[in-house]
Amino acid sequence: MTVPFLDLKAINHTIRQELIDACTNVIDSGWYIGGSELAAFEQEFASYCGSEHCIGVANGLDALTLTLRAWKQLGKLKEGDEVIVPANTYIATILAITENRLKPVLVEPDVQSFNISPANIEAAITANTRAILPVHLYGQLADMPNIMTIAQQHNFLVLEDSAQAHGASIGGKKAGNWGHAAGFSFYPGKNLGALGDAGAVTTNDAELAETIRTLGNYGSHEKYKNIYQGVNSRLDELQAAMLRVKLKHLDEQITQRRTIAKTYIEGIKNPAIQLPKWENNEQHVWHLFVMRCNQRDVLQKFLAEVGVQTLIHYPVPPHQQQAYASWSDQNYQITEMIHNQVLSLPIGPHLSIDDVKQVCKAVQKVIATL
Repeated sequence: MTVPFLDLKAINHTIRQELIDACTNVIDSGWYIGGSELAAFEQEFASYCGSEHCIGVANGLDALTLTLRAWKQLGKLKEGDEVIVPANTYIATILAITENRLKPVLVEPDVQSFNISPANIEAAITANTRAILPVHLYGQLADMPNIMTIAQQHNFLVLEDSAQAHGASIGGKKAGNWGHAAGFSFYPGKNLGALGDAGAVTTNDAELAETIRTLGNYGSHEKYKNIYQGVNSRLDELQAAMLRVKLKHLDEQITQRRTIAKTYIEGIKNPAIQLPKWENNEQHVWHLFVMRCNQRDVLQKFLAEVGVQTLIHYPVPPHQQQAYASWSDQNYQITEMIHNQVLSLPIGPHLSIDDVKQVCKAVQKVIATL
């Protein structure tokens, strides 16, 4: 038995001709940056998320970085302002904050959902807090109704890190339409993945949208006229065309992921394993299926021996990275426990239900000995 964690070739093969046709259209158009494919994808993805604006950028990190920078440009943030963020996020979320010379305030997540805890957000508020950056980790929406209530009470900005949560919703309201803005990644392994790096920002704020677009185009709102000291961060026509094809299949693939997650949850029964928790089916799009085990390394080694590929998301939390060595004395017990216990099982449209059941059997076999 061999069960790959992810097989992008197999996933893309199911829509191969559509992708080839889209690519051919771009090649034949002779227009490769800032053309009709980008404009169409931005409109289609904004509509999908329920937001008014979508701005294509080069990657998910730029989506977050440029949004924070735009708020600084508009006078809504200034250097040194505090941004509350989960301590157990991928480092990109933190990089976007520090790149803008803002101060990340790391708070512990809820141990069951892996997402930022509203109670811990409230406990971390100071006179310098100006924004909250919730992360919809592993594909599950954070508790956005309560987070937005906190933000409204204190007049905070909210930037959703939606890099893993395309299509997740609460009460019909999707990721990308809860906060004042949201950053998305279309890295190839995401649920909505390009064939290279790509990202986008969604927002209902027209002024913010225009500022982000300008900053990402060398600070130019009009050709050869630069009002900001900007950067080059644009979603190109080829990737936009690929994403337009893939967006049509996203909901179907989310349904497949939910079926796989349900199969895992029904098939893995042992107190040695803590399965993921979520409030409702629509809230989670299962970018990753992440469980916890006290003997994670033993479990991972056994699964590898029987042909099941697993990954760890993530082995080292941001505050323990060399890049943030000045934080090494900080202690986040829940975050550190999570990073020491989590293991991600294969999930995605490349898997059959038989594959998933084989993984369940393998997990059940090894955990009987833990």
